Amino acid sequence: MQDLILQHLNEPAYLEALYREHRNNFKKAFLGLYAQISEHPVAQCWYARLHDDSEELHWGWKQEWLVVAALALLAGAIAKLPAWLAIQPENFYPRYAGFMVFPFLMGYYMWKRQIAFSKLIWPWVICAISLVYMNLLPGDVKKDTFLLACIYLPVLLWAMLGVVFMQGRWRAQQDRFLYLQYNGDLAVMIQLILAAGAMFTALTFALFSLIQVRIEEVYAEYVGIWGLAATPLVASCLIEANPLLVRRISPIIASIFAPFTLVTLTGYLIALLFIGKSPYNDRHFLLVFNLILVGVMAILFFSIISIASTSHQIFLWVLLGLSLVTILFCGTALSAILFRIIKWGVTPNRLAVLGIDLLMGIHLLLIAYRLSRAMIHKQPVDTVIHSITSFLPVYVIWAALVVFLFPVLFHFQ
Repeated sequence: MQDLILQHLNEPAYLEALYREHRNNFKKAFLGLYAQISEHPVAQCWYARLHDDSEELHWGWKQEWLVVAALALLAGAIAKLPAWLAIQPENFYPRYAGFMVFPFLMGYYMWKRQIAFSKLIWPWVICAISLVYMNLLPGDVKKDTFLLACIYLPVLLWAMLGVVFMQGRWRAQQDRFLYLQYNGDLAVMIQLILAAGAMFTALTFALFSLIQVRIEEVYAEYVGIWGLAATPLVASCLIEANPLLVRRISPIIASIFAPFTLVTLTGYLIALLFIGKSPYNDRHFLLVFNLILVGVMAILFFSIISIASTSHQIFLWVLLGLSLVTILFCGTALSAILFRIIKWGVTPNRLAVLGIDLLMGIHLLLIAYRLSRAMIHKQPVDTVIHSITSFLPVYVIWAALVVFLFPVLFHFQ
């Protein structure tokens, strides 16, 4: 962090973004560095600001909320197109779901970071190409290659959001870490907003039911759709205005759920040995098995990003245990899909699952190795985070191959 501050001391916009995304570490690093740069005018301004940094809740600026409202209304309008234009929802939403979220978040961060469109146009070009491609892609959800494209395209759009969020510095490991941290914070904030929304919805239904008025359909058609469309934007705005708001919650959640996930996953694998249920011959069970694996990987990433920097060794042992158990889980899934390919041949679904399982297995081995080195040889925990951030482009490349190459390779089957 100190190296980043020194390197960008003459770039106020970068320092502001770095401070907003990693306020505690920035403050600690800056104050430790201040003696060396106390003659610099920018350093003097930051020193005065950090000593007057209040802990009160911030709601952002009126102009920012107007931008969020406009983007949310546009996202909600796109989500309403099937109803307005008599389009089959089952054909519309799988094809365009990612475009209702990520481009609008990209637009928000382009405005928030004051990024000139001409300086960061290529992520938008990729989004536009993807939109045209999905519009022209033949098939429906019953076609394997079409369904795979719908599943993997949001990964590519997520990567484009990351490029905008990182202001084009996608090669920098620190910026990738900040983006992953934002994703964890966003997931927590969205869950809080949705939980509050669910409580409000239940209360609204109960109140109207007392006067025998049924508003469920109208509520879902308008309030529900626009509310869901607005949630990621509102959550991002709150995170930007209050970086510490979720940053204090995420480590607590990770500290609680990482051990529970470890215990649950271990118990599940043990139970799997005795109940006779096998992912080798049951296609549906293997699908669910892989979905669970992806979820566990997300929890592992979130936990490492949130609590790997802690000084408590017990947390690092929990993370190592979780990574090792997840390796066993991934190995089971990988062996099952290999068995199915050898026995019944290659299909788009099997090849896609094989690829992602293989990538996750390699990644898990790397994470477990770095965690063990960090604990046994007292290496910096940053190497563990680096093992996550450095592997992210591999997932994006695989997603792009599945989206654009698989339909051609398998003749749009």
